[in-house]
Amino acid sequence: MNQDGLIRDEVSDEIIEIARNLAKEKGAHKVTVREIINTMGVTNRVFYNRFHNVDEVLRLIYEQAVYDMRHNFKTGYDGSEDFFEYCMDIAVKVLISTYEVKMDFSNYMFEHYSLTERNRIWWMQAVNKAIEYAMENGLIKEVEPEKLAYSVWCICRGYATDALTRNLSREEAVEYFKFGFGCFLEGLKI
Repeated sequence: MNQDGLIRDEVSDEIIEIARNLAKEKGAHKVTVREIINTMGVTNRVFYNRFHNVDEVLRLIYEQAVYDMRHNFKTGYDGSEDFFEYCMDIAVKVLISTYEVKMDFSNYMFEHYSLTERNRIWWMQAVNKAIEYAMENGLIKEVEPEKLAYSVWCICRGYATDALTRNLSREEAVEYFKFGFGCFLEGLKI
């Protein structure tokens, strides 16, 4: 048992995996405790001994998806490739990760502002490092790093949200994104 008196074990992992599959299949907003326990063939007690509610399970799935997206962000540009290709590569990998989470679950993710705010701050700090490196090495114009990091966050998030909402294929979304983000990056070059 953990400090809140709930059990964390292999059954907990199974509940999370079933909820993840149901969210991908039907949308996170349609995942219920009843559906999870029916899929598992267990009682309410099995679920509630491990989680307070279905939202807690979905929040764990969300946090894992955010971690996976962050993992795609290569930090510490080392100069071995073109800086602007490096930026494009990171942005495209994050966009693809968003698609792998699937549209319905991504909509759930975007609705959870408190978690998204923490996520936004992490991303802005990571992007800010790349911006500062680029300015220090004369790769981009002098800019206000915080404002540019926020703009990059909004561009990437906006593309992902719109493409998912409009059901664009992953390939189509990447094509449009690369064009638009490429224009954005081109405007930063010295």
